[in-house]
Amino acid sequence: MLEQFFNNRNVYGTKIGFIGLGKLGMPCAEAVADKGFDVTGYDVVDKTSTKIAIKNSLQSVVEDRDIVFVATPTPHEDGYDGRTPTSHLPVKDFNYTAVKEVLSKCNKYMKPEQTLVLISTVLPGTTRRELSPLITNTCLLYNPYLIAMGTVAEDMINPEMVMIGTKNGTIETSWKAQQLEAFYNQVCDNYPRVEFGTWEEAESIKIFYNTFLSNKIAMVNTIQDIAHKLGNCDVDVVTQALAKSTMRITSSAYMKAGMGDGGACHPRDNIALRWLAKELDLGYDMFESIMTAREKQAENMAKAILEYGKNIYFTSDSYKPEVNMPDGSSSILLQHFVVKHGGQIANGIDTPVEVIVRIHETDQISADENTIIFDPWRTYPMADNVVYYAGRK
Repeated sequence: MLEQFFNNRNVYGTKIGFIGLGKLGMPCAEAVADKGFDVTGYDVVDKTSTKIAIKNSLQSVVEDRDIVFVATPTPHEDGYDGRTPTSHLPVKDFNYTAVKEVLSKCNKYMKPEQTLVLISTVLPGTTRRELSPLITNTCLLYNPYLIAMGTVAEDMINPEMVMIGTKNGTIETSWKAQQLEAFYNQVCDNYPRVEFGTWEEAESIKIFYNTFLSNKIAMVNTIQDIAHKLGNCDVDVVTQALAKSTMRITSSAYMKAGMGDGGACHPRDNIALRWLAKELDLGYDMFESIMTAREKQAENMAKAILEYGKNIYFTSDSYKPEVNMPDGSSSILLQHFVVKHGGQIANGIDTPVEVIVRIHETDQISADENTIIFDPWRTYPMADNVVYYAGRK
């Protein structure tokens, strides 16, 4: 069926519905129609289009569609869009009232053979906790878009990647996720990579993609502020040199979660930059946030380790494999928090221990069946006595 769907647009999967024809939904719906698909749409506000058929009710859109996309907004309250200061306000999640109402109505009218696809932005955990319980009659996929206002249609058909989230994250057991992948193979011009995962993984890829950009912008603008305050420093000279640094900064390097930052330079540089931020009166301190995060992440890991025992052996005190130096060691920082929360550091591998912590990804470990191996890198060969860090449950 999947091969037939991919090769023939006049068979199953060609009837597409869009619920929500706003800044996201309408350009995407029309882009799909431009590719030759039969597209209908509905919005609570009157809309017009020369490319898709606008229906007068949600039911009339979903009842004969093969795939129904929901592009209902998930807004913040007034004052939370960033045009005015928000850092002093109480933290708040998006508002899911409208999307819940739409999903409930879709569920009422849709059948098991249809596919319901949510493309609205939600925080990680929302689909499983609040949205999936509303869907009992059909399959719910989470499929957020990486688009920018002004280029929505172009971004939709030429995406950097397509994210498809399912209940269990296994594409092989979800023919509807395969069907959606085939749909994008027809719609997209650039044959994008497709990232499959659980609902939570797709939610996280989407929102952390955006916040990576926010952090990048905040960092280069910090350099701008420092250059302005410091004098004799052109921000463009600095940032352009960094932009050309493709070995580590603009690359896949350091994109594997594990132990914290360490070494003779990194932690101490951030600590010193805290002083400079204060000395230049920037009015903010990104570097304090970085160091606080580093320490809290180590403390969180220590607590996770202590769930499996109190007598802990660490495979290394060094900050880097093959380098016998403790400078800025994230291992020693981690040991600090293990002791703080009631653990004991074993002196040697021959000492009876309850947990062995694999500090470096290359560290070789020998342990009996009664010893837990705690691997922050999630690469130690799977065995009954291996425990992976909380980043994979």
